[in-house]
Amino acid sequence: MAEKKLNLLADFPAISTQEWMDKITADLKGADFAKKLIWRTTEGFDVMPFYRAEDIEALQTTNSAPGEFPFVRGTKTNNEWLVRQDINAKASAKSANAKALDVLNKGIDSLCFQLGKDLSAETIETLLAGIKADAIELNFKVCVRKAPELATLLIAYFKKEGYNLAELKGSICCDPINAMLTKGKALSAEEVTEIAKNAVEAAAELPKYRMIGVNAVSLNNAGVYCSQELGYALAWGNQYLEMLTEAGMDVDVAAKSIKFAFGIGGNYFMEMAKFRAARLLWAKIVEAYAPKCLCSAKMKAHAVTSTYNKTIYDAHVNLLRTQTEAMSAALGGVDSITVLPFDVTYQASDEFSERIARNQQLLLKEESHFDKVVDPAAGSYYIENLTNNIAAEAWKLFLEVQSEGGFFAAVQSGKIQQTLKATSAKRLKDVSARKEILLGTNQFPNFSEMAAEKITKEACACKCACATEKGIETLPSTRAAEEFEALRLATERSGKRPKAFMLTIGNLAMRLARAQFSCNFFACAGYEVIDNLGFDTVEAGVEAAQKAGADIIVLCSSDDEYAELAPKAFAAIAGKQEFVVAGAPACMDDLKAVGIENFIHVRVNVLDTLKAFNEKLIK
Repeated sequence: MAEKKLNLLADFPAISTQEWMDKITADLKGADFAKKLIWRTTEGFDVMPFYRAEDIEALQTTNSAPGEFPFVRGTKTNNEWLVRQDINAKASAKSANAKALDVLNKGIDSLCFQLGKDLSAETIETLLAGIKADAIELNFKVCVRKAPELATLLIAYFKKEGYNLAELKGSICCDPINAMLTKGKALSAEEVTEIAKNAVEAAAELPKYRMIGVNAVSLNNAGVYCSQELGYALAWGNQYLEMLTEAGMDVDVAAKSIKFAFGIGGNYFMEMAKFRAARLLWAKIVEAYAPKCLCSAKMKAHAVTSTYNKTIYDAHVNLLRTQTEAMSAALGGVDSITVLPFDVTYQASDEFSERIARNQQLLLKEESHFDKVVDPAAGSYYIENLTNNIAAEAWKLFLEVQSEGGFFAAVQSGKIQQTLKATSAKRLKDVSARKEILLGTNQFPNFSEMAAEKITKEACACKCACATEKGIETLPSTRAAEEFEALRLATERSGKRPKAFMLTIGNLAMRLARAQFSCNFFACAGYEVIDNLGFDTVEAGVEAAQKAGADIIVLCSSDDEYAELAPKAFAAIAGKQEFVVAGAPACMDDLKAVGIENFIHVRVNVLDTLKAFNEKLIK
């Protein structure tokens, strides 16, 4: 018996874009297509609800191959990345070495040591004892003026141990501009050039060591958008490239000395596209300097999960955030990734949280096989368009910075810092109004969670990245959740936990929906919420609320019923509790006329509203 085979191409004929649009327009029943379905991103461009093959026909990025210029599909022909862990070695080189040897047996193949100012041959020997420098990537962070000294000590140690210096891979993050942005160091252009040039020249015998860092992760943690981080990072890298070449350094040497460190935010596809666009644009920038080999235009990119969107409350949600962030970076083709532990916001991470952070990457490799396919996003109509759009916005910002004198001048004048503070303020406002959601913090909080006792690491109150030298303005240093967390911690530490009682009555669907909304609303401030199935009369509801010791009584019903029920409830309460109406009914002005002041709905600023209640109820 012959088999009947399904021919998808024959059974499902091609549908034109116009036919799709006609169908969508009909289904919208007169609603505006642009307002309903087109997403206006914070990056400054529109995202369509669907894309088709014709949308990528004109894009040049689809013609490139992995490992080939302009490297949009990756700087290598595989998708291997290094799993990196950072270790603080300031206090004890011996302890740092013991920790390094331990984690190297647990999946780590890239280390980064944070060193103090006191460097010596003994320190390096102790730190690197037992570590095979030719089997892993070694990275170091040190005071920028100490970078040449560290390079000299490393070279001496590597020679003593018999390594082939030409094959060793790693970096020493010398980034004086980042010191200006985060610590307020007042450096001149001449000083920055000298610091960078000395660092590169000191490591001449380590050709695969990247000596100059572009720590765009500082921008990411300040709350910037993807296109801003990328645009400024490119201008930052170009500034170093320009300084080094003008100081007489060969462009190939200069370009191969720069390493980028990007933050990874929570916008999954946007972040993936950001890394693809980053390689493309950096390749174009280096190409303009006419290097001898286009291999010099390969971007070396490290990625670090952002701290901006991490929370103290419901901290295990941070695991979900860092997992998708690591996925974005891995699929975006970066060279190495650091996943920060989920508890980094409130304590010095312990062995458990660090192990989980490592294993998040190992799962992507060993179980999900993310390292087996290079640039799997290639050809995706959506991601190719995102890559193109982010590249366009970032390039626009790059050109703007260049036209105004370059990145150093913009940092020195404070323009970069002021721009990012405005962006950060905008994002914090969006968080406070729930336009940007932080699960467990400003939406769907854990009603019973207490967090004050677990906090052993307090945030800097000055919001200035702990500036040590106030020479110039610094970047904002904050997290999106901080204001909500401060509000909830104030409730915890007050010793008084206000009770919000749901007076549910009338229309069943509306009262249940509004009770759920209101419970989530007040739980964001750490209040005890008391939900109910419903009452026959407002008087019965008020009586039950007062018997329960409520501080706030929230009327949950339908808009049509509020005109009658709200004044009755308000009168029954008689000012003994705070009275709130859940919703924004058409009769709101009439209700305000009888003295009802509090209304909660999707358009109110959640943070400001809860702050006002705290001022009344927590003393």
